[in-house]
This record gives sequence, C-alpha cells and structure tokens, in this order.
Amino acid sequence: MNIPSKYDANSAESKWYDYWMKHRYFHSEPDEREPYTIVIPPPNVTGVLHMGHMLNNTIQDVLIRRARLLGKNACWVPGTDHASIATEAKVVAKLKEQGISKSDLSREEFLEHAWEWTNQYGGVILQQLKKLGCSCDWDRSKFTMDPALSESVIKTFVDLYEKGLIYRGFRMVNWDPEAKTTLSDEEVIYEERQGLLYYISYAIEGSDETLTIATTRPETILGDTAICINPNDERYRHLRGKKAIVPIANRVIPIIEDSYVDLEFGTGCLKVTPAHDENDKKLGDKHQLEVIDILNEDATLNSFGLHYQGKDRFVVRKEITKELEEKGHLVKTETHINKVGTSERTKVVIEPRLSDQWFLKMETLVQPALKAVLEDKEIKLFPSKFENTYRHWLENIRDWNISRQLWWGQQIPAYYYGDGEDDFVVAQSHESALVKAREKSGNSDLQLNDLKQDEDSLDTWFSSWLWPISVFNGILEPNNKDIEYYYPTNDLVTGPDILFFWVARMIFAGYEYRDEKPFSNVYLTGLVRDSQGRKMSKSLGNSPDALKLIEKYGADGVRVGLLLSSAAGNDLLFDEALCQQGKNFANKIWNAFRLVKGWEVADIPQPSYAETAIEWYQNKFQSVLVQIEDHYAKYRISDALMATYKLVWDDFCSWLLEMVKPAYQQPIDAKTYQAIIEIFQENLKLLHPFMPFLTEEIWQLIDRREPNQALIVATWPQRKTIDTSIVEGFDMAAEVISGIRTIRKEKNIPMKEVISLSVMNKENTDTKFDSIIQKLGNLENIDYVDSKLEGALSYRVKSNEYFVPISGAIDVEAEIEKIEKELKYTEGFLRSVEKKLSNERFVNSAPEQVVNMEKQKQTDAQATIQTLKESLQNLKK
Repeated sequence: MNIPSKYDANSAESKWYDYWMKHRYFHSEPDEREPYTIVIPPPNVTGVLHMGHMLNNTIQDVLIRRARLLGKNACWVPGTDHASIATEAKVVAKLKEQGISKSDLSREEFLEHAWEWTNQYGGVILQQLKKLGCSCDWDRSKFTMDPALSESVIKTFVDLYEKGLIYRGFRMVNWDPEAKTTLSDEEVIYEERQGLLYYISYAIEGSDETLTIATTRPETILGDTAICINPNDERYRHLRGKKAIVPIANRVIPIIEDSYVDLEFGTGCLKVTPAHDENDKKLGDKHQLEVIDILNEDATLNSFGLHYQGKDRFVVRKEITKELEEKGHLVKTETHINKVGTSERTKVVIEPRLSDQWFLKMETLVQPALKAVLEDKEIKLFPSKFENTYRHWLENIRDWNISRQLWWGQQIPAYYYGDGEDDFVVAQSHESALVKAREKSGNSDLQLNDLKQDEDSLDTWFSSWLWPISVFNGILEPNNKDIEYYYPTNDLVTGPDILFFWVARMIFAGYEYRDEKPFSNVYLTGLVRDSQGRKMSKSLGNSPDALKLIEKYGADGVRVGLLLSSAAGNDLLFDEALCQQGKNFANKIWNAFRLVKGWEVADIPQPSYAETAIEWYQNKFQSVLVQIEDHYAKYRISDALMATYKLVWDDFCSWLLEMVKPAYQQPIDAKTYQAIIEIFQENLKLLHPFMPFLTEEIWQLIDRREPNQALIVATWPQRKTIDTSIVEGFDMAAEVISGIRTIRKEKNIPMKEVISLSVMNKENTDTKFDSIIQKLGNLENIDYVDSKLEGALSYRVKSNEYFVPISGAIDVEAEIEKIEKELKYTEGFLRSVEKKLSNERFVNSAPEQVVNMEKQKQTDAQATIQTLKESLQNLKK
C-alpha cells in the first residue's frame, strides 16, 4: 500500500466530513436503542466562530462521538438564536448605510429587512462548526424564530399569563440607551469605575442658609423632587418642614425625613430623583413625591433638561458641573469609586428608567429548580463549585422582566381594545383575542381593527429557555414521539456566564412544562483566555482566527490543543503552541501507522518478546481504559484526552512498536502483525472522539470497509479482566531499560554494540520481561548473580541492583569525581527532607498525602546514597 509520507489534514477533513454526511451518520430517529441527546447552546445568528465556540463545541462533539461508539442513538441538535438586541443593531446599521432610519419604517417593513439580513448572513457559524468536525444532526437544525418555535413561545406566554405568573407593571427597569430597550437584571454587568463625588449646595427657601448634598450624577439634579434627611440627624433637625431650591432649575422641593438616609455617607443629606434611581423611587412612592423623568430613550436630556435639552447625559455632566461652579453651587469634588451597571450586549452604561413592562413571577418557578440541583441531585453541575453560585442566584432572584422594546423577536401577544389600564387581553392569535376582548369588554361590536397588539417583543431568553423542549416540538405536541424519546436530554455543555441567563431558566421551564429535568448533567467550561490570562477580544487583538488555526494545524490538532488544558470550570490559557502539539500528535500517529504498514509479514514463529509485549500492552490498554471511562464519567474531558495521549504516544508508539519491531530488513511474524493491527484499531476508537478525521482516515486505510463499518459507528473497546502483575512487571522492566540507556549515553556506548547485564534479584522479579530487556538494551545476555560485580557500573530499580561491565579503559578519576558530586548533592537533599520531617508542626498540620510524599523522598534518597557509595567503593578497589 502506498501511504503518503505526510498526513494531509485538509484533504482528509473535507473527504471524511462529506462521507459522514453522505451516509447520514449524524442523523437520528427514535428506535429501540438507548438515546443520548445534546442540544447545542444556540449561538447568536449574527455570530462567527471564535475560540469559546471552538472549545464548547469540541467538548460536545467528543461526548456525542463517544456515545455513538457506545452504541447509543446519539442526537446532537444544532441551531441558532435570533439574538434580538444584536441582530436588530446589525439591521439598523445596515439600513443606516442605505440612508434608511428604522423610524421611517413600519414594523412589517423592518422585519422584511431583518429576515433578509438573517437569510443572507445568519447561520454562518453553523457552517463553520462543520470545519471543526462537529457531528450535529443538521436535519434537525432549529432557529428560535422558526414558526413552530415562535408559536411555542406565544403559547407559553399565554399559559403563564392565565396561571397568574405573568403581569404588566410600571417599574424601575434597566434601560440600554443604545439598544433602546429594557434589560433583565442578569444582562447588566457591574464594573468598578473611578469617578467623582460632587458636593452641591441647595438654597433653603426663605433664608440665606444652604444645604449641601453629595452625588455622583450632577446632571440628575434637574429631576430632583425632594431633599431627604435622617430624622435622627441633629445637624438638620431645624430644617424639618422647610423647602429647598434646586440649583439651575430653581424649582422648590420639600425637605423630607426618612431613616433610609445614611448618616455617614457624603453630607448625610440625600437628593431624591424618583425617575432615575430605584431606591429614590421607593422613597418617592412612600412620600408621594412628584416624578420628573429628564431623559429621552437615547439618554439625551428632554425638555425637563432646560437649556441642556438634546444633549447626551455625559456631555451634560461636564457642562452642568461647570455651570454649577460658575453660579457658586459646586462646593467641591472628590475622587470616588463606585459600581457602574453596563449593558451585557452593547457595553454602554445603563440607566434606571421607569417604564411599563411585562414581568414573569419567579417565586414558584424556582422551587423545583433549587430542589433538583441542590437536594435531589437530579441535575449535576460539573464542577460542583458552581452549586453555591446557583443557590445564591435562585434564592435572591427577582421577577424576570421579559419585554423588550424591539421589533425583532416574538411580539408580545397582548391586545389592547381601550384606553383603560386593564383594557387588554392575552391570546395566541388576533382572532382568539377578539373573542376574549368582546367577552371582557361586553362590547360585541368590537372588530379586529379595533385591537392593537403590544409593540414590544419578548426577551430572547424567553424563547431559548424552552430550547430542549421546543426543538422536539414538545410545547405544541407534548406527546409526540421525538419529545417522548429524546427528552430529557443527557448533557449540556456551556459557559458559566450563562448559568443564570439560560441554564437555570431551562430548568424552570423543564419542570413547569414537562414536570421533569431538561438534562442530567451540566458541564461548565471555562473561558478561553490568552497566554497572559487576558480575556480574548477583538479590541485587544488577542483572539486568533479560528478557521485559520484549523487551516494551519488541522481540525484534529486544534481540538487536541484546546482540550489539553481545559479542565471543567477553569479558564483555559490558550497558546498556539498547544495546537502545534496537537498537530505533532497527529503526525506521530500517522508515522506509527506508516511504520506498521511498511513491515513485511511472513509466516514465521512469534518471538517470545513479541508475545510478552502484546500481552503487556493489552493489559495496559485495559487499565488505561478504566481510567479514561472514569474521567468521562466525571466529565474530566481534558484528563480523558491526556490519558489517551500518553497511552498512544508513550506506551504504544514509544514502547510497544519498539518491542515488536523486526530487525532491519527482516520480516515480522503474521501473528504479531495481526495483533498490532487489532491494537491499533482499538487505539483509534479511543482517539476518535478527539481526533475524528485522522482516525477515520487511518481506519479506512488499515482495511477495506463497508459504509456500516466506518469508525464513526464502530464499537467502543470492551472492558476485560486486567492482569495487574504484568502491567507492574513492565513498569519495572521499563526502568531497567532506561537505566541501560542512561549508561550507554553517559559512556558513549552505541546501541549497536552488544553489552551484558548482571542482576542481584532481591525483588524476586519475574524473568518474563528479560527477552524484552535484552532486545531493547541490545544485551548479549542477562545473568542473575548473588553478589556485586566488581569493576562494573551499577544502578538500582527498587531493591534490585543491576551491573553493566564496561569493556576497555574508563576515566576512573573522572567517574569518581562525578559520583562524589552526585553523592554530596543527594546527602544535602536528604538532610533538607529529614529536617522537614523532624518538624512536628509540619508533620501534624500538613495533609497526610504531603507528609507521605516527603517520606517517600527520604526513602528514595537513602537508596540512591547507598547505591552511589557502593559504586564508589567498586571504583576505588
């Protein structure tokens, strides 16, 4: 067989992905097998592949490919999220380039542009995932704005409203001035920023006295409707019942008393701006204060902003500070650190704003979700450290603001038929809304055109919280065969940053609409950071082009590189060298395959060393298989890869192939060759989830395969009884061989030169591996002796001592000097260890494992010292 000298990743990737697609290996339909289901965390339809996607989807593909090998009916549902804020922003920007303003369009016209943009650019990321090797069931691809998924969202809204869980309220919300929409609490990121604390004096009506307040937002004084003092503050007792004058606005406002005011903060006086601060709003409601909103939806000042009308809030902050100073109202400023809320989507500073919004009550929805994760353990988080975070959020949750002032998304199914606060109905369609409106209003003459649907859309997360159910149409058809078979899903792989946005909410929905969990396990990946620990971003220029990495290192190389250091929940410090390591691993496997296929096979007896080597590897393989399966069970995917990596690179390539390799220009026996081919195939099965393309390429080259014999649908290696004695025996043999090689290297004895080895076998070591030691050490013979061999170099493995006679003259003095130097170092090391062990405080307080490690160091050092002294004694005779 003519096997190329180099593995061509690009060629193999396109060839085998097309092959897998052609034979529909990724597609799943319900059958008698055990299902294994993953739903993809739907990336934004606006998105392109970045390092976080690469890590997350590689892990999912590893799990889904292993499930296929285990014989399960594996179903990985892909899809995208309509991403209301991000997509609407993209469409608005595109329209602006064409000279079109959103405000010039009707909702229907705008949505035509949005769908046109989505159809042209959306879903690019799903195509890119194919380059990574993701084996999703593409026939099942979903989009959160698909008709069935949108209908599911509307049906859910109506159901929750009718249950009394959804309500409309005039509340203080988080307002994004750039996206011009409200945000939920979870979409606000709080950042510590350095700003200023402004001390401003207010005149007291009817006197020459002034009152000083401290604020971080001087522009909001134009919306002040009261000054508040603490009733226990003796400094201001004389101001009770009086009024103050707002600087610049010259409005007269009352001075009120409330124990809410912190006596120690600032001056102990608080300006009250009910329209622009949640706590001020509560004070305003309590004391029946006027509410003056000074901001437009884009955070410019409105008519209440007087001569600042139309200017941005931050521009006004600078200008009003200057005016206050000029008019003698600015007492002083101080540097001040405070937490500033920013939009998770647009990154702008959010504004507290009073607005009519729709809310979902959370108090009853969270209870099954708390119980499932923290008590019953029906759902497990990996790593479990996130359970505390999960508990804290759920136990302190507030009602979910689910309405957004956007057009792209599912329009809220509330229909207004009058001007009264309660003149609306909630229904799944216009027609059913009309029936309800006629009944509620008592007006049978109402017509469809008398109804006006709510302009707002639902929060994007209100569609994706149904994802594990809606992708199988479980809301509209709760008893269909897909939802009954695939739900609950098995594993969810996502980032901890959406533990609240999405994961917890899917759990709420699962128990509310299926009365069961949506998934069993949640694997929370870390963030991908650069080698300096910085979060990857376009602005820093530290985020590599994912597709270029694949082109350079191959998809398998990138997958291995990403997973080599990505333990669950811990951030990955990405270094491109990891991808090179992955590519090197692929080349190592390819070269091992070329070596094996290059051997001439003959019908000759199997050597004893080959029989022993194969028996050892088969047992070693089984022992590592146990470790690998344990890592998978505990979602230690990185550890599973590392165990596989070491098995293949070290045990298979570096040891087994060397042990069985025939002599130069000699054939290998057929029995050994067949065993090596079978072992290679078992290795490929372990490697396949991590390196699907390379392994399928080699699998198909090893033998002629029918489509139903492809590696992707092969059988995961079977567990067998392990002979631990042979595994342990080889470990000792490997140390013996390493000792011989060290002596050869130090004494410049070439491998082709035959030497002999004598052994004082105090361990009663089995001679089973002698033929292997002899072959790999190029030994003439191995003699077992009862006493030390004079004039020979020696080394120890456990309590056994090995002697290599050195032919010819050696520089005895140089050898003595070298050993004495090593002896001095080892004795010093032993003293430091013994000093630590003599410290009672260390022995009593250090973990047992640490103490035992120090004791082992002591034992090893003592044995080394004994061997070195004996070697010195031999050389000095």
